[in-house]
Amino acid sequence: MHTVMHSHAGPAHRSRRLVLKFLGTAAITGAAIRHGLVATARAVQQVAWPKEAFEQKSETAALQAFYDGRAPELSDKVTLDAPEIAENGAVVPVTISTTLPDVTSVAVLIPDNPFTLTAAYSLPAGTMADIACRLKMAKTAKVIAVVESGGKLYSAERMVKVTLGGCG
Repeated sequence: MHTVMHSHAGPAHRSRRLVLKFLGTAAITGAAIRHGLVATARAVQQVAWPKEAFEQKSETAALQAFYDGRAPELSDKVTLDAPEIAENGAVVPVTISTTLPDVTSVAVLIPDNPFTLTAAYSLPAGTMADIACRLKMAKTAKVIAVVESGGKLYSAERMVKVTLGGCG
């Protein structure tokens, strides 16, 4: 006499259980959101894309378009960390931070790039101004970080030597 045992713990059964668990969790979460028990994340403020500022080919024109022509003053309260030598201009790591209060925006300009304004960030009230990004640089150039705090502009600069161009 042979006894045949069936196991319900096989791979197909486990897959079905995972799918059912996932669907059950999704249904409960959806119901909680619908009934206001869980809040969904919402953007604090929608800022218009500054298309004209990103199309400028000079530092003066980019500052005019993005900051209404206001000129930043160099400040030791703005820290721009970038490598002295970037082996690949396509991915140059840059970090900008500041101890200034009430920062509302941070911009990165590279005057020798085809388009000067390289990155721009609008910060909601209470946000710590500590930004890290990777930039494309066409060639060895000065990188400028501009921070807007209390309606004034402050900046820091750093020369970055690029050994292999990233844009052009």
